Amino acid sequence: MDNKNIIQLITAAVLSIGGLIMLFCGVYIEPHGQIHESLLIGFGEVATFSGALFGIDYVYRNKK
Repeated sequence: MDNKNIIQLITAAVLSIGGLIMLFCGVYIEPHGQIHESLLIGFGEVATFSGALFGIDYVYRNKK
């Protein structure tokens, strides 16, 4: 496994986990006027989708 694949896999995992955390924060935590919940949910959806695309690309590039 080369460095590019490792970086891609780590990026996919971080984006997916970060997106899920932001979705959780947007739904269950009061923003107290600092960050609007729609911003947290929007970022969470984008990050989760991006991480999923990175992960799918990683799987198909390394399929043997």
